[in-house]
Amino acid sequence: MASLPSLPCYLNGEYTTIDRAQVSVMDRGFLLGDGIYEVVPFYAGRPFRWPQHLARLRRSLELVRIALPLSDDELLAVAMHLVATHADSMRASGQFDPKNAQMVYFQVTRGVALRDHTMLPGLTPTVFAMVNTLALPSASQRAQGVACVTADDFRWEMAHIKSTSLLGAVLTRQIGVDADAVETAMFRDGYLSEGASSNLWVVKDGHVFGPPKNHLVLEGVRYGFIEEACAQAGIPFTLRPIPRADVLAADELLLSSAGKEVLAVTTLDGQPVGNGRPGPIYDTLYAAYRAASGQD
Repeated sequence: MASLPSLPCYLNGEYTTIDRAQVSVMDRGFLLGDGIYEVVPFYAGRPFRWPQHLARLRRSLELVRIALPLSDDELLAVAMHLVATHADSMRASGQFDPKNAQMVYFQVTRGVALRDHTMLPGLTPTVFAMVNTLALPSASQRAQGVACVTADDFRWEMAHIKSTSLLGAVLTRQIGVDADAVETAMFRDGYLSEGASSNLWVVKDGHVFGPPKNHLVLEGVRYGFIEEACAQAGIPFTLRPIPRADVLAADELLLSSAGKEVLAVTTLDGQPVGNGRPGPIYDTLYAAYRAASGQD
């Protein structure tokens, strides 16, 4: 499509650009959402927590019985090639900024076949990857925090699979957009699950709490980072069911994702969280994130 930028991408063994790449209309990712995706941030040309992202990608693929035709080394080579090509094109256009992070998006679908709900054997998976600048929170969002709204979690009960079937996330995210909020905090049966595209963390009395890792929550790669950073800083960390009342009474609320990194929520459903400003636990964890990702 002429309206798309010429961003570098990889499709089934070939490097091209997203305005030229094409897949069959009978690809099961297009017809059925029968695929898995992963998003990996890159800082200064280096992937952040690559082993953890790769492990989650392979875990989800195994759960839906799709065999990835590339080795770990081949996947990394694809990502590094895309990142370098993107940086070169930005330099050539005069838009390169070494402070800008990049993101590589991977998508693997079951492949191409006539429409059928069964897991058809013998298909060749479609492997796609693309790169772009990673849009990170603004300086004002860092300084002031962001707004969130709440909603019931009406999605399916296999949220631990990073599926390309994201209509539930689209609908949930739009709830936040319609309310001028950055994210939608979801609750299932009165307990915190996650955001439309991020994990949520509750801080109370200097203690960080997160929902347990199970089939109702996509375990963000930052789950492990938050735990590690808390341990290094001497901050108590616990995963447990978190009732809505605990969220509403939080001293701090935090979002984590590849794009948000670690971000403070200072307004929830129009009401201030804690004192309405980013708190000390946020400051500590965000500083740890910057250090770990090589931004400092």
